[in-house]
Amino acid sequence: MALPLMPKATAVWLVENTSLTFEQIAAFCGLHSLEVQAIADGEVAVGMVGLDPVANGQLTKGEIERCERNQDLRLKLLVPDLPLPAARSKGPRYTPITKRGDKPDAIAWLLKHHPELSDAQLCRLIGTTKPTIAAVRDRTHWNAPNIKPRNPVLLGLCTQRELEEALALAVRRGGVPLSPEEREAQDGEDGYGDESPYSEQEEAR
Repeated sequence: MALPLMPKATAVWLVENTSLTFEQIAAFCGLHSLEVQAIADGEVAVGMVGLDPVANGQLTKGEIERCERNQDLRLKLLVPDLPLPAARSKGPRYTPITKRGDKPDAIAWLLKHHPELSDAQLCRLIGTTKPTIAAVRDRTHWNAPNIKPRNPVLLGLCTQRELEEALALAVRRGGVPLSPEEREAQDGEDGYGDESPYSEQEEAR
């Protein structure tokens, strides 16, 4: 059975935005109903941003409403007729000129919120270089006063799926993600000029 992209993030969105049962969401996302219940209870996928399956063309509002009216029905995944895009080569990521100025902001955000990512992963994720990462980290970047940490997904420099895959790989390699408390503390900080916006893990790397 075909599953939606980023099943867990999709389940988070469905839990938060629909009245579907845990069993219906679990069947659509390929999860166990107890895992969906844990998401609803805030025990699993804490802090994960939900992925709207309607906005990305995997479901219709009508399909959700159809299943909300009858708990015995199951959601049907929309399969696009468009051909799949060619796989991107492993060469350097091309970034449009209009977005290249956003890279330092994206680097600052990743260093701040995801210190478990290695410099090599940052380079692949947003198409930057290690010297640029070091300059942002050390605040020696030529535009340091104007750098504001911003999510690279929202900037269009990478996709949510690519970010989640990089984070999962970092954890498998021994990286330690920030705890929910640390993440809330980071979110409460103001700007790039904070005294210590990055984890000590990065300084020790």
